[in-house]
Amino acid sequence: MSTSAPPATPDKAPDRADERLLRTSPLRKLMGRPELGSVVGAVAVFVFFSVVADAFLRTSSLATVLYAASTLGIMAVPVALLMIGGEFDLSAGVMVTSSALISSMFSYQMTANVWVGALVSLVVTLGLGAFNGLMLTRTKLPSFIITLGTFLMLTGLNLGLTKLISGTVSTKSIGDMEGFPSAKSVFGEFTVGGTTIKATIVWWVVLIALATWILLRTRFGNWIFAVGGGADAARAVGVPVKRTKILLYMGVAFAAWVSGQHLLFSFDVVQSGEGVGNELTYIIAAVIGGCLITGGYGSAIGSAVGALIFGMTSKGIVYAEWNPDWFKFFLGAMLLLATLLNAWVRKRAEATT
Repeated sequence: MSTSAPPATPDKAPDRADERLLRTSPLRKLMGRPELGSVVGAVAVFVFFSVVADAFLRTSSLATVLYAASTLGIMAVPVALLMIGGEFDLSAGVMVTSSALISSMFSYQMTANVWVGALVSLVVTLGLGAFNGLMLTRTKLPSFIITLGTFLMLTGLNLGLTKLISGTVSTKSIGDMEGFPSAKSVFGEFTVGGTTIKATIVWWVVLIALATWILLRTRFGNWIFAVGGGADAARAVGVPVKRTKILLYMGVAFAAWVSGQHLLFSFDVVQSGEGVGNELTYIIAAVIGGCLITGGYGSAIGSAVGALIFGMTSKGIVYAEWNPDWFKFFLGAMLLLATLLNAWVRKRAEATT
């Protein structure tokens, strides 16, 4: 009588999951996203104005809403990254005007190609961002104080230098100067197949994709969250806190340069008093998008949704033929509701973890 060996059996999967790995359900992942509250708010605002304003759903109206959101969103994205890193920049709004004034006045006074003026403006604007970052990291003063000082200095410089050089509060027209048409197609608008497209929408989408990739896929993105969560703890594990914050301020400055060039090459002339107050709008868009004022939490996509809510509300009120004076009321209500909703979502997410 012969016996045969038992047939080989394939390796069985372990009966129990690795206890070192934390399983997270898709619903829990969704609840933990910073932009969840803003997405819900955006849907509510869209449905609301679709009902109360007949013209809101027209293609031309939606294009106007998208353009309004993009002009704000270009700045809201880097401001959101800066807030995730635990800092503010109150000079961001005025810096936009400064970059436009530098480009215009340099090109006009030096009778140079407008691209030369734009490059000079880029260097100076990045220098302003580096100045904010260096002052913050060297003096240890709150970013509120540092950037408020920069805001006031730039406000005075914009007005004083413009009147000194141009004799008025606005710049001279540079629409007939060399390089203006090509610069307008890059920063203002361009035509594809007979359709005019605002360049800010393209810049906005690119910045959202770039910022999201940086936050989620790069070491620098981890540094931003670490610095915002706790600078001392981040420094203890080797994160270059000073370099991270300086680069974040320079990121805001770069976006201010893009917005400034759009302002200049879309309207040809720039008023020196523009931009004051916009810095709060950028911060509000980031907060509505889920960024915490205390830092360490937020997303670039959330800031984009916050800007979109802004655009829908500002234009929706016009299409509904309401008094625009009510815009600030809706803005305050949205800020409060978004903050409360984000706080509730975070508590729910933490409770289910």
